Amino acid sequence: MSAPIIVLGIESSCDETAAAVLVDGVLRSNVIAGQDVHRLWGGVVPELASRAHQEHIVPVVNEALRTAGVQKNELSAVAFTQGPGLIGALLVGTCFARSLGQALNVPLLAVDHMQAHILAHFIRDNEEREPPTFPFLNLTVSGGHTLVVLVRGPLDMEVLGSTLDDAAGEAFDKGAKVLGLPYPGGPLVDQLARTGDPKRFKLPMPAIAGLNMSFSGVKTAFNDLVRNGIARDPGFLERELPNLCASLQQCIVDILLRKLQKAGRTLGIQRIAMSGGVSANSALRTQLAALAEREGWQAHIPPFAYCTDNGAMVAMAGHFLFQAKQFAQLDTVPHPR
Repeated sequence: MSAPIIVLGIESSCDETAAAVLVDGVLRSNVIAGQDVHRLWGGVVPELASRAHQEHIVPVVNEALRTAGVQKNELSAVAFTQGPGLIGALLVGTCFARSLGQALNVPLLAVDHMQAHILAHFIRDNEEREPPTFPFLNLTVSGGHTLVVLVRGPLDMEVLGSTLDDAAGEAFDKGAKVLGLPYPGGPLVDQLARTGDPKRFKLPMPAIAGLNMSFSGVKTAFNDLVRNGIARDPGFLERELPNLCASLQQCIVDILLRKLQKAGRTLGIQRIAMSGGVSANSALRTQLAALAEREGWQAHIPPFAYCTDNGAMVAMAGHFLFQAKQFAQLDTVPHPR
């Protein structure tokens, strides 16, 4: 019997320090340490994020190994997020992974953060669920990226469309900031929108050719809507807050799903998936399910725990890289973009 493939995955691309252990592709642990310090500043401060990663990475990795019941000398490989992300944050994870891999004399696996979000569909744990079969389309939506990706295999992906400016997650967070909501604002917009009217305020739909998207115009229009409303009526924001959240959310969801629908129809692919932090949004999940039913698609969304940044998705991507023998060198450096 061959030895099991035991992969430690380390994620440090932004403001979560995370580690996970996979044994033969099955998740044994998934530990995440957040960084509340950024709430004081209304967004992620790169230098503070780097310092927090330095504080958290050793205890997070230790806890992931302990929970998994794995000794570090049993590891087959160490996977880490190479990019994209904040350069200082990525450096912490990269340097730690290189040092650990060298000390244990095990290979390194350099993971692309956006590919890892897509491969989160294949994480196996205690829940029974069917991953998408290849090929499939994946809408990858996060705070920093918005992509429509054709996934032919675990390591064979093609970006068909992306945002030309801001990401969908950034549009949520910046819209929340205009409304005076604390960071991170996206989940609060989702929560408040549930009691609002999504048709109360009409925001412009960008006319972008092909499968590319744009959210900068939506941000600007929403900013103008809120500021002009407050200028006319000091009670505007308090009275209309749920409606403003619902209108902003619906506009962003419409942009995303129209492009996904176009991609599915153009390519004739009926296996559709979604991943990334914004895929946790309740309206996006509900409306994707409804669209899939109308189009006859098979729709796949990872559990909430694997939507936001986490070590499990990095370990999963590392597992596929290990099987393909695509190992990284000890001098591997982060790729912030």
